[in-house]
Amino acid sequence: MDLGLSGRVALVTASSRGLGLAAARALAEEGAHVMISSRHAAALDAARASLPTGVEAVVADMNDPAAPARLVEETVARFGALHVVVANNGGPPPATALEVTDEGVHRAVEANLLSAVRLVRAALPHLRQAGWGRICCITSYSVKQPIPNLSLSNVARTGLWAWVKTAAPELFSDGITLNLACPGPHATDRMKQLGGGGPMGDPGDFGRVVAFMCSEPAGFMTATAVNVDGGLTTGLL
Repeated sequence: MDLGLSGRVALVTASSRGLGLAAARALAEEGAHVMISSRHAAALDAARASLPTGVEAVVADMNDPAAPARLVEETVARFGALHVVVANNGGPPPATALEVTDEGVHRAVEANLLSAVRLVRAALPHLRQAGWGRICCITSYSVKQPIPNLSLSNVARTGLWAWVKTAAPELFSDGITLNLACPGPHATDRMKQLGGGGPMGDPGDFGRVVAFMCSEPAGFMTATAVNVDGGLTTGLL
């Protein structure tokens, strides 16, 4: 299947490893021009070296409120346009619901809600100018089924889901889709940090799901949260 991504310009944030890197790789393999980012320069250099030629990289911390706009500017300056945005950032530390602090909630919302909202806002003028856009936010299956020991992530990511559901219909007439990709356990460094066990997905397969969500054939797919979790979510909605 031709995903219609050849020659498109994509920005994937927090993409030096894990699911962000997998998404960047899948887009690059489909022929997109890709900008990747990370706050760690050495990891970013290694990621760029592992990807197809033509991928560019810029050091940026998505927890910095100024980073999303700067990343958009850097991408457009390098490639001359922007068509695809994949918003990703590291998750907050584990905590049960009654262990959370005000400070922890604020940090989680900054990292996993506001960073994506800022990125979308910065990208929109360029997507509208192109008359075509795909936005995919990498979140978690917790937007459908909260995870008991990840209450900070649950709060921030479900807040982003509510915002996406509200914003997506406003963008559809502009030829722009806005969706969530919601992974369950995948074989990444974060899962190892969280002590994940049991069946785990292949990050490469997850990246290809993201690429499809950002594709030409997915043009009628918006305001949708796609679980990639091996059936872990048991709810019917």
